[in-house]
Parts: sequence; structure tokens; C-alpha cells
Amino acid sequence: MALSLGRGLDGADLIAMRLAIVTLVGLAAGTPAAAQTIVLKPLIDARLRYEQVDQDGLAAQADAATARVRAGIEANSGHWAALVEGQGTLALVDDYFDGLHPPAIRPLVADPQNVALYRAQIQYRSRPLTLTTGRQRIALDDERFVGAVNFRQNGQTFDAVRAEVTAISGIKLDATYAWSHRTLWGVDGTGVRQQAVSGDFVFGNAGYSTPLGTISAFAYLVDEDEAAVFGFRMSSQTYGARLVGTKPVDKAGLAYQLSYARQSDYHRNPNAYAASYYLADVTLELSGFKLGGGYEVLGADEGAALTSFQIPLATGFKFQGWADKFLTTPPDGVRDLYGSLGYGWKKLGPLDAVTLQAAYHRFESDRAVRHYGNEINLLASARLKRTTLSVRYAGYDADTFATDTSKFWLQMDWTI
Repeated sequence: MALSLGRGLDGADLIAMRLAIVTLVGLAAGTPAAAQTIVLKPLIDARLRYEQVDQDGLAAQADAATARVRAGIEANSGHWAALVEGQGTLALVDDYFDGLHPPAIRPLVADPQNVALYRAQIQYRSRPLTLTTGRQRIALDDERFVGAVNFRQNGQTFDAVRAEVTAISGIKLDATYAWSHRTLWGVDGTGVRQQAVSGDFVFGNAGYSTPLGTISAFAYLVDEDEAAVFGFRMSSQTYGARLVGTKPVDKAGLAYQLSYARQSDYHRNPNAYAASYYLADVTLELSGFKLGGGYEVLGADEGAALTSFQIPLATGFKFQGWADKFLTTPPDGVRDLYGSLGYGWKKLGPLDAVTLQAAYHRFESDRAVRHYGNEINLLASARLKRTTLSVRYAGYDADTFATDTSKFWLQMDWTI
């Protein structure tokens, strides 16, 4: 498994990094933007993970031991801040298909080796306005439509300008224009799995706090310029609304979400389609127990490939099971009926935030309804000072879609 280190910084990398470095130097030199005290904050986080995948139809299992380090510095002065952060991913055991380097005789583990600029941004912060420009991490709402893909080692960032406005009490406006999103495939990304996808991306979100919860309306316009990525078929326009709230119920806490969106083709997408998205989710928390359930639908149009509801910029791992069978929505869409049960301790001996969790998913198609398969997810995690330890399992039992797959993870995260 090779890594082209010489391609770690492209032109966009250099521009973003130089801009942030110039601002850092300006702040440190006492320019007018730095009339106040300069505060420097180091940024370091590291992750060590072992992932094993056994998938029907492939002769060998995948064994991936990877290490990821992100390091950088943030300078703050008054309303201004500048940040530069790089990341590197190393395969310690590379008996897996990383998505880029064939042959694909083992299951996919989407953590290719990588050395790259992760973030380089300048930010202005005041009480009514936060303005961020440069390479940045963007995670909107629950990351169902736009996210940081933080579970994967390389993550996802955007070259963008973002404005967050809270000038009126109870109302938040969030608007982003991005001209590139940097994918998790890293410096060797190519073909349908590009290092970066350029285009015009507009994310708009307006939220209003009510006694029922926060009601928001959103618009996500994805206009991709890379023909190699599905021939522009991921370009779409999505409009929708969301309600998120919590309520005390006797000694318990009730959290709920409702969401609806409508998506259609956009700009150069050669497909003409329209599809809907629905979500209803509820969680009841009582004396350390969490009981949850929900129903999520990514709808279909007429059953042609890539005419169902697609979410290419989402943090997909958080939804529809950890086996990652539905990162690209099937032509007939997908319905996910799920339930979960968990228990947590704030402190257990030397450990903090100890969590046990189990979830079950039943997947069906949205069009021509048929059973795709079922999945079980299990998680145990705990924090020891600055280190978080976790053990995770996913088991997908196929019926009419994909193949039986089991995944197992051991993970350690450390941050300052």
C-alpha cells in the first residue's frame, strides 16, 4: 500500500496554509488586529485503531491497524483567531483494501495512508456574528446532510466561507459557501474517490427556539465539478425542515427529532428525479438507562441508479448501521426501522463516562418494498483522563441487499 507524500500539499493546500500562517504571524507581531494579548493554543489529538472486517464473497478478511495524528496551533487575540492543523495517517498493519490501491481481494476499510493539511482558517468572533474562512471542519445539526466524517481517520473538511449570526434572541442563521470539499481519501485519492471535489456548495440553515424545541429550515445545494465522481450525478438541491426538542417526563428525560426534506437533481446532473426524506426519532433517559427508537426513510424515485435520496457530504457512519451498507442509497431507497438500549455511568472506579449500548436495525427498500437485511450494533466505551477507549461491533445479516458482513473495532483516542 503506497503513499505519495509528494502530493500532500496541492495549490489549494498552500494557499489556505499561507493565509492562516500570515495571520498567525500578524497576530504574533502585534498588528492592529492583535492589539490585545495573544493567546496561543496547541492542537494535538491522536487515534490508534484496529479494525477487522469479514465479508461474504471475499476470500480473506481485512485486518487494519492504523494510527492518526493531528497537530497544529491556534492563535487568539480579541475577536480574531487563526488556526493551522495538519494530519497524518499511517497503516501499521495493512491487510485491507483502502479503496485506492488494488487488488480489492479484502474488504474495504476507508482509512488510506495520508499526510495532508487538515485545517487552515481565519475566524472573527463576536456575540452576534462568527465568520470563518479557509479550510474548516463543518458539522451541521446531526451531520445527516453535512458532516466532518470524524469516525474515519482522515475526516472531511471544506474550503469555504461560513457566517453564523445570532443577532436576534432565539434565532440563529448559518450560511456557508464552499468551493471544495476535501474527502477522506487523502492525497492519493483518484477517480470516483477523489482527494478533493471542487464545485459550488451552498449550505443554509435558519433555526428558531420555541417551547417545543428548535425549529429549523434548511437548504443544501451541491453542485460538483468532477465528472469522475459519478458523472455529476451527486449534484442535488435539498430543502427541508427539522424539529429537535427535549422535555422532562416525571423523573425521565425525553428527546425527540422530526425531519422532512425533498431532494431533486441540480445543475449538470443528467438524471431527472425527485425523492423525499423522513425521520422520526425519540429517546427516553431514566436513571442511567437510554431507550431509543426511530424510523428513517431515504426515498426513491423510479428505481434508477442514483435517483434515490443521496447525501454525499454526510457523516454516514452515524446512521443506518455501522456496517456502512447504505453510504450510497440504493436505487429503490431505504427504510430503516431501529431501536437502541444503553446504560451509562458518570464514573466507575478510575473511569469516567462509561457507556454500554446496543442497537438493532431492520432495513427495507422504499420502492417495491422488500426486506434488505438486519443489523446489530454493540458499543462499550470509557474515558480515562485524556484518553477514550472503545470496543465496537457491527453485524449485518443480508436478505436481498449486499452480503453478510461483520466488523470489529478496538480504538483509543487521546487529545489535549
